[in-house]
Amino acid sequence: MKLNWGTGIVLAFIGFISFIMYFVIHMNTSEKYNTSLVTEDYYKAELEYQNEIDKEANAKDLTSNISWKRTDKGLEISFPKVMDINQITGKVFLYRPSNEQVDFETAISLSNHNLLIPDKRLLDGRWNIKVDWQYKGKSYLYKKEIVY
Repeated sequence: MKLNWGTGIVLAFIGFISFIMYFVIHMNTSEKYNTSLVTEDYYKAELEYQNEIDKEANAKDLTSNISWKRTDKGLEISFPKVMDINQITGKVFLYRPSNEQVDFETAISLSNHNLLIPDKRLLDGRWNIKVDWQYKGKSYLYKKEIVY
């Protein structure tokens, strides 16, 4: 059989389309490339986003906001000194984008305006910290990307 330009072009297109189809099928079926959503209840979280915007606006109106620092014992989250620690309630959520198995949530329990998250609970690397807290009936939200 003699190959001409037309046959060569058709074979090249078939080869290219076959490669693309193999690539697409392999990427969609391989467990190595997990394409799950960032959070389980993504759409529910999207509907609650306006509440987060309002809480962040409340936090920006504070004279001093939450701060954090890494210590020998772990991650120390400091709340504003002008507030009564007995009236601060809420929770802290630490989210690791690379591994959802190490994500955790803890209630706010302060001593001397500080909350300590033990070093053994945190792996080195990037974390997203989210502190959803209330003081005297007003809600606040602090979100930060940190490298621990």
